[in-house]
Amino acid sequence: MRLWPILLMLALPWAARAEAPLTVFAAASLTNAMQDIGALWAAAGHPRPVFSFASSSTLAQQIEHGAPADLFLSADEKWMDDLARHGGLAAGTRHDLVGNSLVLVEPAVHLRRVTLAPGLDVSAVLGPAGRLAVGDPAHVPAGLYAKQALQALGLWPALQARLAPADSVRSALRLVELGEAPAGIVYATDVGVSPKLAIAGTFPASSHDPIRYPAAVVKSGDGKGPRAFLAFLGTQPCRDVFTHYGFSSP
Repeated sequence: MRLWPILLMLALPWAARAEAPLTVFAAASLTNAMQDIGALWAAAGHPRPVFSFASSSTLAQQIEHGAPADLFLSADEKWMDDLARHGGLAAGTRHDLVGNSLVLVEPAVHLRRVTLAPGLDVSAVLGPAGRLAVGDPAHVPAGLYAKQALQALGLWPALQARLAPADSVRSALRLVELGEAPAGIVYATDVGVSPKLAIAGTFPASSHDPIRYPAAVVKSGDGKGPRAFLAFLGTQPCRDVFTHYGFSSP
């Protein structure tokens, strides 16, 4: 009698219980922090999560169209709200994870600090023909915050036609790094991962909606693993990672 079929049958219950890697959809601005947290999760004995980083709008729409995801970490509440309206969140799992601030960024070698206030001389920042790199205000959270701030400061009319919209905040950052735009509007945390860039000014918190990053388990991926990872994000080691990268309390 051959033993391998019996051994295979005995092994199946153990294989079924094997922990599968989590799939985490996270806003582009969380890239570095979440990669470090993924390493912490793996060091605790779990499979390293599989991350998908992009604009929150892109990720929310992908989930709504059936993309397999266990957790969603958004850079604003709008796209988490949108997913909730479509019944895409596991009940009771949503909470605010971290906060951020909005800044004007320039190449460190050409840094000109400015006060972001009504009456700002746009040409002094961008020159006669330069464009301002931003996440696309039509759907990218950082771009939506940027539009709010520019409107609140009365700068939108002068800058609306001079925007260089990008598909994510990290893409906007990259435009300034490459010299394709003399300045950009990004999150403060993004500047910390780019040694070539520096903060020229910080937008008043009152000029835009509070920047909060809600996190939730996706309904189609709900289970003990995703819920455990969501709880893990609130532990002190993870909080230390977020603080290291400049994120604030929500």
